[in-house]
Amino acid sequence: MTTLRSLPSVDFLLKQSAALVAEFGRPLTVQALRATLEAIRGDVQAGKEVPSNEDLLARAASRLAGWTKPTLEPVINATGVILHTNLGRAPLSKSAMDAMLAASAGYANLEFDLATGKRGSRLIHAEALLQQLTGAEAAVVVNNCASAVLLVLSALAKGKRVIIPRSQLVEIGGGFRVPDVMKQSGAKLVEIGTTNKVRLADYEEALTATSLRLSVSQSAPESVLMRAHRSNFRIVGFTEEPALGDIVKTAHQHGALFIDDLGSGTLIDVVRYGMAHEPTIQESLAAGVDVVMFSGDKLLGGPQAGIILGRANLLAKIKKHPLARAVRADKTRLAALSATLIHYLKDEAGREIPIWQMISQTPENIEARAEAWKMELGCGQVVPSESTVGGGSLPGESLPTFALSLSVQSPDKFLAKLRKHAPPVIARAENDRVLLDPRTVLPEQEPLLLAALRELM
Repeated sequence: MTTLRSLPSVDFLLKQSAALVAEFGRPLTVQALRATLEAIRGDVQAGKEVPSNEDLLARAASRLAGWTKPTLEPVINATGVILHTNLGRAPLSKSAMDAMLAASAGYANLEFDLATGKRGSRLIHAEALLQQLTGAEAAVVVNNCASAVLLVLSALAKGKRVIIPRSQLVEIGGGFRVPDVMKQSGAKLVEIGTTNKVRLADYEEALTATSLRLSVSQSAPESVLMRAHRSNFRIVGFTEEPALGDIVKTAHQHGALFIDDLGSGTLIDVVRYGMAHEPTIQESLAAGVDVVMFSGDKLLGGPQAGIILGRANLLAKIKKHPLARAVRADKTRLAALSATLIHYLKDEAGREIPIWQMISQTPENIEARAEAWKMELGCGQVVPSESTVGGGSLPGESLPTFALSLSVQSPDKFLAKLRKHAPPVIARAENDRVLLDPRTVLPEQEPLLLAALRELM
């Protein structure tokens, strides 16, 4: 009869676990052996046979492998969504990756002035590059664009009236809502216009109300005008919105600041790739905006970062604000961002930055890649499809593409198997077929993708 006494002791199993101890360390191996035996006790009490010592050790080894496997792992993106937020948005250029490795492998002059040998400031890194690229007087880099918005509002708009159209009170991924951020910063939200229309007169009226208050009481808060770019949706049809330059001029005539949350932020006009015009960073600064904020890991194609550009006197306040330290960028982020910006300075962004390589791929080139996959696998069809930029960038815009379409018994089960592969492959289902878009598959990942498909087909 099988009893609990038939189970080996932890010490007995440990003596046979030299390889596990060498790989995972003694404390963790002991913990895994104990957990394995504890799990078996319930089975034994239910009348099941005691597994062999070899089986127990194998179960412990599997447990150890699961415990020590990183939850963050590389995947192959075959969805056709270029800036896939759930998959980490922009892949980095080789130069950016090399820069991160160089900065993290040893020490770096993050806050050390090599000229004087004294303490320096991390805020200078990437600032000169941003100034040269955009013509901005000053720049600050923080950990993401949401942090940039919160920091700017906290430093420049606390206790002040922030005037913004109702059509721009947006919510982006993760529940980040502009009204909530304003409340957190201490700013006072002033909504103008309607959901679909805002006129220059709406701004004038709100600013005039501020002027009247100030004439009565100098302690009344002054105003800030804000534009929040609708990154992840569009308002179409019966709409109206003044030109940015006109709004900025109106703000400055009333002594108000204008801050611009561009969201994605791009240095390249996407019209050249057949898409609708997206406001560029240069256009915002040329219009006279006082402070501009945008992401580093969207249309810039760099690491996750929030970038703040603008007038030197305003940026000085932002740099000194207590929140600036809480959201500051680390050395690896600054290194990767600097390397990415240098691509733009050298006019090689389209050639070196992966997202621009993907966006600029022609349908003919993508079709040829899909046909090569089909030939390699000996199955499937190459079908026309659409890629999207994603990541809350260029909503409603798509790029013509071609995809490899696979007919499988159950697309959902097949996609699940692809996700369990090493490395995981992320694809999509459409009309009961599995589609794989070459646009977002990095060239060096193609052999791994084809190996996964050959194994599962």
